[in-house]
Amino acid sequence: MTLSLPQTLEAVLFAHGESMPKKQLESLLGISSEMLAAGLQDLHERLKGRGLALVETDTEVELRTHPDAAAAVKQLRESEFSRDLGKASLETLAIILYQNGATRSDIDWVRGVNSTAALRSLLMRGLIERGEDTTDRRRARYTATVDALSHLGISGTEGLPKHAELAGALSKAQAAQAETEPA
Repeated sequence: MTLSLPQTLEAVLFAHGESMPKKQLESLLGISSEMLAAGLQDLHERLKGRGLALVETDTEVELRTHPDAAAAVKQLRESEFSRDLGKASLETLAIILYQNGATRSDIDWVRGVNSTAALRSLLMRGLIERGEDTTDRRRARYTATVDALSHLGISGTEGLPKHAELAGALSKAQAAQAETEPA
């Protein structure tokens, strides 16, 4: 079964889990800006009357929940917030802390799975913050907040157990992985 362009866009935007530059979509799918605009318009029409909606600027697009579902989504988030952090969120927070900040792709590489939900949970709780990655402005970099450090009872990442050892091991593993990737 071959997916149509709007179906492919929906799948890619859903899997990405955050806003995506239109240029990146064009490159990823090997399409022109005109084809992307037509595909996004078609997807927008297909989503009418459903629980999802496209949010679009001149340069980016994101698949989001429909604004009319805000009350139900808010209730879900509040129930998530009242629960303890799960294993995925704790792993994600540990990676961010031991690397002194990380991109989603860094986190996904270490964990071996998509970390969007864990990042969202940590962001909602105020334990991490999202900023611009100085090495690649197209990516977001996640860093721990003062609240996270305070909650852990430390004043800086150096106070983490085996910080130097584990941070060094992560750096070496990522450097080795970078060497094996095609240029």
